[in-house]
Amino acid sequence: MDGIIILALALTIDLVVGDPPTLLHPVGWMGKLISLAERLAPKGRPNAQFFYGIGMVLVGIISFVVPIYFLLVYVSEGSRIIYVIVGALILKSTFSIRGLRSAAVKVRDRLNDNQLADARAGMGALVSRNPEDLDEALVIAATVESVAENTSDSIVAPLFWFLILGIPGAVGYRVVNTFDSMIGYHGKYEYLGKFAARLDDVLNFIPARLTALMMVAAAFIARKEGRAAWNIMLRDHSKTESPNAGWPMSAAAGALEIELEKVGHYKLGEAKSTLTLEKINSVLLLMCLVALICAVLCFSMKGIIYGVAS
Repeated sequence: MDGIIILALALTIDLVVGDPPTLLHPVGWMGKLISLAERLAPKGRPNAQFFYGIGMVLVGIISFVVPIYFLLVYVSEGSRIIYVIVGALILKSTFSIRGLRSAAVKVRDRLNDNQLADARAGMGALVSRNPEDLDEALVIAATVESVAENTSDSIVAPLFWFLILGIPGAVGYRVVNTFDSMIGYHGKYEYLGKFAARLDDVLNFIPARLTALMMVAAAFIARKEGRAAWNIMLRDHSKTESPNAGWPMSAAAGALEIELEKVGHYKLGEAKSTLTLEKINSVLLLMCLVALICAVLCFSMKGIIYGVAS
């Protein structure tokens, strides 16, 4: 029963209050730890970087999951109310619905005010690619892609691991995903970030596919192109380098009847409709519906688990 209350309270905190300042946000602390470890990483030796990268991730997971596990055990032995509040605050820090929506809305509003340069600058919270050369259509496409991908990374995946392994599981996922977002790239981080990237791929394997299926369902509910979302998802999901990102992104492309392009890398969907600001509103609607479906499924699963155990 506590798990249901914790989940409900965490969702309420996210929707009403949003994310805390970076200084107080566990993800901000994870980022500082990763930055520190990166500065101490061996230079120019691929094997040393690879094994150091494994150590970074394992130390990062242990540094956050173990203290949180024992903190929850400690408070659970005292006050149940405090346990629920602490648990909800920690769980909320692993996902972000309001924050993701706000980041996309800022880009949309700046484009609406014909402030393309400011819109590009605001994309740092959404994408890792360099937005400097993106025209308005590509900024819209990148925003839609990011919202679709992060619907999995920032909402469905942490709640999925909460269901499987409880709050420590959601925190562990967030640690790995933060590592991947900071060092899981080719080039400079080819060897240092390889383990983080592959582990993130494993942890997101099921959530990304569940997100895509919920995106298709959301498309039908929102009276978008649900059938196209299904067909494009099946056709284009493997075109991205990531084995996971293509699933929700291609489903969103099909639902909105647009082509999502990362120049020189992939094209998802078909350009039957123009990339307008309305597409950002549409993908945000799909994101909210997926979050709602995910929450209902989580409450249902927790209810079943509680019913079986009691």
